[in-house]
Amino acid sequence: MGTTGWSTGAGADGALREHRGASDAVGVAVLGCCAAWSLISATTRAGRPEGELLAVLAVIAGYACGRIGGALVPVGASCAVGLGGLCLAFTAPYAAPAPDVVTPLGRVGATAALLALSAGALCCAAWAARQRALRAVLHLLAAGSVVAAAVVDSPAGVTVCAGVVLCSLAATRLRNRALGLAGLGLATAVVAGIGVALAKGALPAGPTDSLETVLSQRRILLWRDAVHLAEAHPALGAGPGRFENLSPTLAQSPLSDGKPHSAVLQVAAEQGLVGVLLLAAAYCWLLYVLWRSARSTQVVLAAGAALTAVAAMATVGNALSFTTVTAGVGLLAGIATAEPLTDGPPDDDATAPELVRDGRD
Repeated sequence: MGTTGWSTGAGADGALREHRGASDAVGVAVLGCCAAWSLISATTRAGRPEGELLAVLAVIAGYACGRIGGALVPVGASCAVGLGGLCLAFTAPYAAPAPDVVTPLGRVGATAALLALSAGALCCAAWAARQRALRAVLHLLAAGSVVAAAVVDSPAGVTVCAGVVLCSLAATRLRNRALGLAGLGLATAVVAGIGVALAKGALPAGPTDSLETVLSQRRILLWRDAVHLAEAHPALGAGPGRFENLSPTLAQSPLSDGKPHSAVLQVAAEQGLVGVLLLAAAYCWLLYVLWRSARSTQVVLAAGAALTAVAAMATVGNALSFTTVTAGVGLLAGIATAEPLTDGPPDDDATAPELVRDGRD
């Protein structure tokens, strides 16, 4: 007799667990390589790898905690992450613009990233709830993140939170999660590609002028400095943490955080092509473990939308420079890929339509 989603045979269930264990091992290897490469690049270029190492550690720690919490109390863990992110967005020092911020994508970009992660976590909690009333309340709370973003004056936060909630609702009857995750990955690649093209001056005059108006000419100059460094040091990069010492644009601005405000271009400038490939591999690994997750398609796509929003903001801002954001990324990914502790259906599958219980096939 055929099976649906969670009700697989013992052999199939064992195979799925083996695949998930292998994907976790791949993730550890990829993140370990990211840390090791930053040390290699720093050693050869007299760089400072502390920021990269702290980010990797935060992701790993958050992922482990998310897996544990998501397995024990999926609704409670998701709510804790969502509400915690909202509290941080209101209380953290960078929740309001600082004097050295010239666009809403600077430190406020970190606030927008926290709000996006909060919206994603609350959507995951909603889909994990058994009671329809509680599910509706949690979805309304997730939509409240849009209002929270408006209160803290974060236009980017309003946009990404609304996008995350809409993606979560649109996943209600999506049959194949792979298609949704592929679309999210493509969106991130397009945003990153546009950023690189803009930095290299490869876009037509019209789009370039429009984007410079939104991002500011200074940010574009920072990106071009990063491109020049990447072209001058394609293999090992200029060294982690050395961009602020080598950027002509930063030399003319005493008030600066020393970042090019683009994770892709910063890694390219400081760690070369290998660093960029490892960063891309880490993001692809996140999408892969979401695809292999035992959770429902709605939970997976809600988390994927939030993580994609953070990735997109990281390509045009410095959101990943904040430990709260990188730890939040790990927490949300861990919750969305947590293994159920029982042989029965996970909570989010118990009330889901049959056609969305298993979107891996």
